[in-house]
Amino acid sequence: MTETVTTHPSVILTEAATAKVAQLLAGEDQDLALRVAVQPGGCAGLRYQLYFDDQNYEGDVVTFFGDVRVVVDDQSAPYLAGATIDFADTISKQGFTIDNPNATGTCSCGDSFN
Repeated sequence: MTETVTTHPSVILTEAATAKVAQLLAGEDQDLALRVAVQPGGCAGLRYQLYFDDQNYEGDVVTFFGDVRVVVDDQSAPYLAGATIDFADTISKQGFTIDNPNATGTCSCGDSFN
């Protein structure tokens, strides 16, 4: 399997997102990465997926943010180029958010994009 480790990430994790991912991974026994993918679905056509994965696939683009390894498959990378993943934990906003300059529109619930 061939993976590309890059200093030019397809996605960017903010410090807050990196800290939260590191905190979530701290309790895990296995070597996991945050996989960010784009899948068909949602009312706007495409949906983000963020999950922990222990697999590496040919064409994966891997970027390290400190000790956090972020993996994007080669099919999702063009949709995610330049996207910034942030994490907020405030009274008005909670969870991970993705600011994607490639998205031309989103649905009203914010769950999908095109």
